[in-house]
Amino acid sequence: ELISLLMKYDEKKKYGIVWDEERVPEKVVTDCQTHLPVLKEIKEKEIITNPNDVTHLLIEGDNYHTLSVLNYTHAGKIDLIYIDPPYNTGNKDFIYNDKYVDTVDKFRDSKWLNFMNKRLELAKNLLTEEGVIFISIDDNEQAPLKMLCDKIFGKENFVGNLIWRKKQGGGQTDMFFATEHEYILGYRKSELFEWKDKIVIEDEKKYNKEDSSGRFTLTKLEKWGSGARKEDRPTMYFPIINPEEVEYYPIAPDGNDGRWRVGKERMNFIIENNLIHWEKRNNKFVPYEKTYLELNKNKKIKARSILYDIASTGDGTNELKEIFSDKDTFDNPKPTDLLSFIIEHTVSNNSIVLDFFAGSGSFCHTVLKLNKQKNYNLQCIIATNNELNGIGSKILQINPDINKNEIGICNRVTFPRIQKVIKGYKNNKNEIIDGFGGNLKYFKTSFVENATNRDQVKANITKRCTEMLCIKEGIYDMYKESTNWKIFKTNNSYLAVYYDFEKMNLTKLKNEMNKIDGNKVLYCFTYHDKLKKTEFSDWNNIRLEAIPNKILEIYKELFNKKDAN
Repeated sequence: ELISLLMKYDEKKKYGIVWDEERVPEKVVTDCQTHLPVLKEIKEKEIITNPNDVTHLLIEGDNYHTLSVLNYTHAGKIDLIYIDPPYNTGNKDFIYNDKYVDTVDKFRDSKWLNFMNKRLELAKNLLTEEGVIFISIDDNEQAPLKMLCDKIFGKENFVGNLIWRKKQGGGQTDMFFATEHEYILGYRKSELFEWKDKIVIEDEKKYNKEDSSGRFTLTKLEKWGSGARKEDRPTMYFPIINPEEVEYYPIAPDGNDGRWRVGKERMNFIIENNLIHWEKRNNKFVPYEKTYLELNKNKKIKARSILYDIASTGDGTNELKEIFSDKDTFDNPKPTDLLSFIIEHTVSNNSIVLDFFAGSGSFCHTVLKLNKQKNYNLQCIIATNNELNGIGSKILQINPDINKNEIGICNRVTFPRIQKVIKGYKNNKNEIIDGFGGNLKYFKTSFVENATNRDQVKANITKRCTEMLCIKEGIYDMYKESTNWKIFKTNNSYLAVYYDFEKMNLTKLKNEMNKIDGNKVLYCFTYHDKLKKTEFSDWNNIRLEAIPNKILEIYKELFNKKDAN
């Protein structure tokens, strides 16, 4: 037995991240073996300001269940994921199996890694091949998170580790340094991801010289400022020939031997392409590089890895106080300017973006602002639970008879914030602030019992998957319904769902759908994986989808339950 154990140990990886996954399993994960997640719409919380605008989604419930549902509705469809997960500080910021994880919990790090691993694996499935995920974190778990993401997304897909200066001053209670920063780790799905550099239109006035090739500006070829001496970069100290056919070596601003701003290869390119300009000053020639307007009309500006001046947690708090009239609602919310930086550098105009640790709703707020102010057309999906955060717990202590559901984070902060940002509100100065507009659908996670009878499971999931189908197709509004079928409509797109196991009333549904012009899809119950197209040959221009086997196949893979379907 000992030899067997040693051999098994020897087969394990010698380098990588290891944690105790099995000792403390997560209940919300193991529950999915007996109860399959679905969604239920909360119609009274729907917000519609313009039916033609994009519809955003808020899902209340554990984000593991939400991500499981999205693995059916949005696999390979999300362009950007941003999350601000619990940092595992031990100060009641992280709940695992309904208990806060504190600093004395010997499985504290394993619980956090297990928690994050399950969710990041589900999240990876949602990204498009061009997609990317950014994760805020601090020093408590930054190093383990980096290794975990290397494992899940691949080291080769590491985009970078942004350092965000979240505050100025303070931190005098910190043990060694006044900590002013957090991190934002970025990982792409594949090499198809493209970071969008800022494009600046050059000021034409600075192109104040002209020759036969056009207008140009000059940049000194000798290095100036710090690091300008020969010893700073010896390989960049070499001669070039001036107009008097004499070797010219670079000179530092202090008069000592200097260095060039470019290397030999670049310098040869400049000389060979007539991009060098000599000016005579104090009886000596000084070399400059010519930059032509036509070649540099639009200039790329690389973002810096240290985000030194992009808002602070104080700005995020002030944004919340502006909306909720000075009331404390949430600790350390992310400011919208920080999230704008991430969004604007990563997505295109019509992208779908996701935050499954929505918290105070800063990410959705940012999307609504960009859609309004910069004419984006982003669809935002956010997910959050309705647990009590620190401020909610204080409210409960003051008023123990209050309904806990009412002071949970989603009902007390996330949804009200989005509602106000969409519709408008009065700020803490009693000024009327116009809303950004937009539409919102509100859903809660629910469950279908995973019975031992396979046919019963199929019947159960078929009856409860309607909201998932609406989300998958982006078609939400009830158009017509009968006992065994429903038709939904959004703009010129139609979704029909047929629930009957015997297919006895398909003719009436067929007649209704054949009257309709537009994009049409039918989701129809079948015990098999696919619908027989021959049975639907007289349906006009309609796409056919079978339910519920595709849903159950995905759940079987996610939850590793052999008899899920």
